[in-house]
Amino acid sequence: MALKIIVGDVTIGVQGKDFSYIFSTQTGGMESLYREGKEWLYRTPKPAFWRAATDNDKGNGFAYKSAMWMGADAYVRCVKTEAWMDKNRIAVPLSPGNNSYSGREYCDIFQAKFTYEAPTVPKAEAEICYEVVENGDIHVQVRYSGKRDLPELPVFGMRFLMPTPAERFCYEGLSGETYPDRMAGGEPGVYEIKGLPVTPYLVPQDCGVHMQTKWVKVYRKLVLDNTRQPQKETCLRFWSGEEGFAFSALPYTPLELENATHQEELPPVRRTVLSIFGAVRGVGGIDSWGADVEPQYHIPADQDIEFSFWIGGKESE
Repeated sequence: MALKIIVGDVTIGVQGKDFSYIFSTQTGGMESLYREGKEWLYRTPKPAFWRAATDNDKGNGFAYKSAMWMGADAYVRCVKTEAWMDKNRIAVPLSPGNNSYSGREYCDIFQAKFTYEAPTVPKAEAEICYEVVENGDIHVQVRYSGKRDLPELPVFGMRFLMPTPAERFCYEGLSGETYPDRMAGGEPGVYEIKGLPVTPYLVPQDCGVHMQTKWVKVYRKLVLDNTRQPQKETCLRFWSGEEGFAFSALPYTPLELENATHQEELPPVRRTVLSIFGAVRGVGGIDSWGADVEPQYHIPADQDIEFSFWIGGKESE
């Protein structure tokens, strides 16, 4: 069944059987992902450049040297939007040209690409391209354009804030918490994690990363509309090709973790924060929690980073 396209003043809607998506030139990305009977987005996903600093990041001076990436993560902005229906470009900005659409436009493939500028010095650039196919699956391509004279990155990826806490998540990849330089103890397999656990470090910091992941499924019951309780548990699935990806599923953003100096200062759990990473810096600490990360586990800012993944429902397995 072809995709139905609805072009508004600042949004483009994509509808099909049991799903609907909204792409916005105003918020600079996908602002609604309705699937499996639920809305899955609380905020428009943007490129992710920061992880909450670990004790070792602070101890070896990395957090200080790369602090501008925290500001980039918080304040990255969209500077360009492009869209296509079956490879035919749609004029953007949409208004007033959207008045020429009838509301009965259809296509087999819809694409939207958003270019972002980060407030670094010099400015860095990233792109996110969404491609929606007929069954509603979304292919997401993410790219960072390498820039000289910038500090090394903690991570590069994409972050999804979901409206309510997940009941659980399942994934195929390495067991336990793993980082690029902490994978030796991970066993490949399929694992289920109840809730959204946060490692109980005395000082909250980055945690819960899973490397070499083939897919992850997030299960939610709750929605923001309290009149619709209780809800059926439904699932949104993220999967990759042979290259895999890293991810974390937590109840807090990196800045919320950064803002708490002890566990009891963390806010109440309200959201699911799913981060999909194409690059993750190692944690280091070989001989002390001040030792730097080995060279092969750094992320130089002057190198391009590209990765991709798919989003779809449980039936996509």
